[in-house]
Amino acid sequence: MEGESSSIEKGLLLVNKEESATTSTPLLFFTTFIIVSASFSFGVALGHTAGTMAFIMEDLDLNIAQFSVFGSLLTFGGMIGAIFSATIADSFGRKMTLWIADVFCISGWLAIALAKNIIWLDLGRFFVGVGVGLLSYVVPIYIAEIAPKNVRGTFTFSNQLLQNCGLAIAYYLGNFMSWRTIALIGISPCLIQLFGLFFIPESPRWLAKECRDEECEVVLQKLRGEEADIKKETREIMISVDASANISMRSLFKRKYTRQLTIGIGLMLLQQLSGSAGLSYYVGSIFDLAGFPSRIGMTVLSIVVVPKAILGLILVERWGRRPLLMVSALGLCLGCIFLAVAFALKGVPGIVNVTPTLAFIGILTYSMMFAAGLGGLPWIIMSEIFPMNMKVVAGSLITITNWFTGWIVSYSFNFMLLWSQTGTFSIFAMITGVTVVFAWWMVPETRGLTLEEIQLRRS
Repeated sequence: MEGESSSIEKGLLLVNKEESATTSTPLLFFTTFIIVSASFSFGVALGHTAGTMAFIMEDLDLNIAQFSVFGSLLTFGGMIGAIFSATIADSFGRKMTLWIADVFCISGWLAIALAKNIIWLDLGRFFVGVGVGLLSYVVPIYIAEIAPKNVRGTFTFSNQLLQNCGLAIAYYLGNFMSWRTIALIGISPCLIQLFGLFFIPESPRWLAKECRDEECEVVLQKLRGEEADIKKETREIMISVDASANISMRSLFKRKYTRQLTIGIGLMLLQQLSGSAGLSYYVGSIFDLAGFPSRIGMTVLSIVVVPKAILGLILVERWGRRPLLMVSALGLCLGCIFLAVAFALKGVPGIVNVTPTLAFIGILTYSMMFAAGLGGLPWIIMSEIFPMNMKVVAGSLITITNWFTGWIVSYSFNFMLLWSQTGTFSIFAMITGVTVVFAWWMVPETRGLTLEEIQLRRS
């Protein structure tokens, strides 16, 4: 086995030395756009409750506990979707998984828009959660498998960009538009993807894994351009598939995969334990608690999160994953410190009331830095560090970890604020500080490497 593994590695290295620069074709751009389009709906779901909380509670006569359940059902549904995401994507393909996700999202948004009671409201939120749980796994995997190595990070980060576009729209429209209408807006990108999937190719790496070698070559040729020489890249994919064909799913827990598993689960835990779900869902309430006009705050956030995501899109290939992750986590830590100090000084006699200003700075810093890095990078890294056949069990485990942790945070967030606003953001500040150290100590740099080269360099 060792001799066979060595010959495979030599074959891959030979291919990589011969590999020429790959151009990005119109089909690659169009395919990526269709793949990430439903991520806009994901962003709308994240921001749907932020500016509409009071209106939903009033219209359907909900208390804080009922609304917290409603808000957290997105992440609970996401966890259920995550359980099946990798298996569906591996068995039926990336395109079919996206179709299933679209059906769940469209059904869920319709249930929310037409809800007359809490049962339909919760059911709709849960269905949207299942849909975005499927999307959260398959979108970065799909893009990573079709994009050339020199633009893979940028193309995969476009998932985060579309999420932030949806988040920005939800924040802005929540100031003056009905929560039912915003739910209907969430359907639009899913319909675009639903029909657009008929016109894009399946992942060539998935086709190779299914022993559909001729289709793999045809698809790769279309994605790289008619004049591109794909023989070397095709050979590299085939060698990689052959190398991983005999690895069992139980191998994920063997010692040689411990580092990848620790990185994947660690990043997902730290992303959610930083409070990201809570701030996304209930940022309007935080503005109100701090005494800052929530309408102004939500409007400003809707303006800044998209440019910050665009900056992350650019820097992910220029700086690399690891440095951008560390800078982003440091920014989140500073934002949480601002918020903790803001609420600590609230109502203190003899001190000028700086709570609204500090809270606004803290939320702005947190939201921008999350959009620029920690929001999307764990998913990019997850899509890169595992070999093809390990993505099923590893992807499921890591995605479930993310959604389960997000569910706990989103449900408990309002109760944590009732306990102590200063204490809540102090905890988040410590966790984001740990994230900086974790990224520096554990996370490898994958910029400029093919998915197959990354496997050769794993420790």
